[in-house]
Amino acid sequence: MFLNKPIEQSTSLVEGAVQSAEQAIKSTQQAASDALESLTVALQDLSHQATPAIERAGDKVSSLAHRGLDNVRETSHQLRVKAEHASDNTVNYIRHEPVKSVIIAAATGAALMALISLVSHARSR
Repeated sequence: MFLNKPIEQSTSLVEGAVQSAEQAIKSTQQAASDALESLTVALQDLSHQATPAIERAGDKVSSLAHRGLDNVRETSHQLRVKAEHASDNTVNYIRHEPVKSVIIAAATGAALMALISLVSHARSR
């Protein structure tokens, strides 16, 4: 009888500890579940907020790329027009001043040859 009382007390303490542990596990599981739910909601909100921002950024990049291409086309067209104009002016000058044109061409060729000669002599030293 005296032995039964300490055993009963021990059993009661063990059962109480088991119940406390089970309650702690349930509370921890509930807290983890609540935290996971909050995190899921926060991530969904962030995703919904980020999607329009990413789409706007993509639209801006696309717009900038189109403007850049338009600028390149316009600049290319302007250069082509200027080159045609310069070519026409050169042809007209040669028609009206053929002797001067030949003298200028010869002088330009001689100057280029002199420059090439100087550069090649400087490199060989």
